Amino acid sequence: MSEYRILFHPEARKELDKLDGSVRKLVLKQLLKLQENPALGEKLGNKAGFDLSGYRKMYAYKKKIRLVYRIHEGKLLIFILAVGKREDLSVYREAFDRLTSRH
Repeated sequence: MSEYRILFHPEARKELDKLDGSVRKLVLKQLLKLQENPALGEKLGNKAGFDLSGYRKMYAYKKKIRLVYRIHEGKLLIFILAVGKREDLSVYREAFDRLTSRH
């Protein structure tokens, strides 16, 4: 199986960089797993009014951190839309805002 390339939304990259070093390390570990098997994450749909259909989520750091991403099969690419805490659904809100601000 081919390895997928990881591409970050600029804000998602900033979110990753802001994480504590030990937490960031755990997130990077999950990203390595995704490169090998992008379908590991759970499919997202409409999450509390935020339509994230076509995106997936993956947990890191004792399920406290979420990665919201999309797989682009034809390009062997994983696009990371948001990295953050689940608290108050903030990571999903950020992901949805980024999607709707592109249009």
